[in-house]
Parts: sequence; C-alpha cells; structure tokens
Amino acid sequence: MWFTAAVLSAFFAGLTSVLAKCGIKKTDSDVATALRTIIVLLFSWLMTVLAGSVGTIKNIDAKSLTFLILSGLATGVSWLCYFKALSMGDVNKVVPIDKSSTVLTVLLAIVILGETKHLAAKLTGTAMLAAGIFLMLERRESKGGEVGSKATGSKTAGKEEAGSKAVQNNAAGSREARNRVWSGGWILYAVLSAIFAALTSILAKVGIANVESNLATAVRTGVVLIMAWLIVFVKGKQRGIRNTDKKELLFIGFSGLATGASWLCYYYAIQNGIVSVVVPIDKLSIIVTVIFSRFLFGEKLTRKGLAGLGLMIAGTLVIAVGT
Repeated sequence: MWFTAAVLSAFFAGLTSVLAKCGIKKTDSDVATALRTIIVLLFSWLMTVLAGSVGTIKNIDAKSLTFLILSGLATGVSWLCYFKALSMGDVNKVVPIDKSSTVLTVLLAIVILGETKHLAAKLTGTAMLAAGIFLMLERRESKGGEVGSKATGSKTAGKEEAGSKAVQNNAAGSREARNRVWSGGWILYAVLSAIFAALTSILAKVGIANVESNLATAVRTGVVLIMAWLIVFVKGKQRGIRNTDKKELLFIGFSGLATGASWLCYYYAIQNGIVSVVVPIDKLSIIVTVIFSRFLFGEKLTRKGLAGLGLMIAGTLVIAVGT
C-alpha cells in the first residue's frame, strides 16, 4: 500500500511544479507560496477530519511535535527557495536540481536512520540518480550570441564595425546572462531547495513515527503557513496580494490542492515504508513535469537531458526493485 502511495505522491508532485509555474509568471514567488499554503492547510485538515484522527492530536508527544515543527520549517525554506527558482528559471532546469535531494536523502537515511539493508542496490541506484541529474543540468544559450554571429557576417566596412560592436556587446551580455543564470541566479535557490527538502524527509520520518500521517501533515503544514506568511510580511509584500492576477490565483489554488494530495500520500508512504525507497519513487514526479512542461511551456529536453532522465528512472528502479 505504501508503494502505491509513493507513486501517487510522485504524480501529484509533478502536477504541482507545472501548475505552480503557471501561477507565478506575474505573482511574487513568496506571495504565491503563502497563498498556496493556505489551500494545502485546509485540504490536509479536511483529510484529517475525514480520517477521524483530529482527537489524537493531544496524544502527540514532545519529541514527535519537535521534529514535525523542524520538518515544517525545513519545508518552508525549501518551498520559498524552490518557487523563487521556478520564477527565475525553466521548469526542466529547476526540477532536476531540486530532485537531487533524493541523493542526499538516501545517504542520510542510511547514516541516520540505519537503512542499510540492500545497501549495494541503494548506492548503485543513488549513483545513477546523481549521474542523471548531472546530465540534465544544461546551460541555456543566449540569443545575443546568434545576433552577434550574424552581425560578423557583414561585408561592408560600416557593417563590419557595427557588427564588431554588436559582437562585443552581445558577448558581454551573453557572459553576464550565463553568469546570472548558471552561477548566481536560480541555481542557488534550486540547490538550497534540494538541501532543505532532504532534511524535511529525515525529520518527518522521526516526527511521524507515533502520529497518524494525515494529522502529522496537517500539523507541519501549519508551521509552513506561519513561516511563509511571516516572510511575506517581513518583506512588505502583503500589499501586492490584492493585485494578484485571477487566472494565476486559480493555478496557485490548483497547485495547493496537488501539493496537499502529494503530501498526504508521501507521508503515509514515509510512515509505513522505507525512506530510502519512498523518496526516489516520489522524485519520479519529474517525468510528469517534463511531459507537461513540453506541451504547456514548449520546454524541450536535449538528447543529453533525455539520457539524464533515463538514468534517473533507471536508478529509481534499481533502488525500488533491489530492496
């Protein structure tokens, strides 16, 4: 049952990335995160009520509550970084880096949680995942380079001079764009998102050991909500909420529902399954993301990117089947 829950978690997580991208084209990423967290909170508490586990909240011990809060804080930071990265970069570029949290999570699960059974399969699959993620990281080409190249083809002296200046300007712009995109832009946020996502899974595993999974999801979502809105008010971005585009607000809402469904499935799988197996399966959400981003955003994967995706899928299967 937990295996099915992990697969469903991956599907809904894949939808989350695409829906979120549609909802943050004009909307500030911090505001979008705060708004969608409201939807996730309402959805998770609704499922908790339907599951009849609300009454057990008084039975949560101090240790479980502490780790749930820490997990919620890690999730909040991961979300803020992730949606900032999405607002700045391509979905096909951001998601693979975020999914690199799988590698760190598996290693932490082995070291901290003692999940050393079938270690060879886990390490082999993890290495394949890491290689796949590396292959999917590709630099975006600047259009300025094409313009500069065309400019150098001019035959007249005047055009040659203009072309030369164009080349210099475009080369400088291209370098600046590459530095911004590859080194100091969205990639930093994507990497931070991956690190805190990995911590989330480990902390959550400890926190939900003695707590019903729906209730645990609802509690930690409350922590994320507080943190997300605190960031919005600290940065003074609450004034822009009323100006949120209605269409984007709708996509943010759907993204929140997809996230809620993914979380409920994910933490059920985490509670009842093996973290080092559940997490790689969950990260197969990238397949859903890649398919939808191709048709909705026109974002294509190169052969290198497809090879990386294939390695990620193969690595996940090695871990899942081998354990």
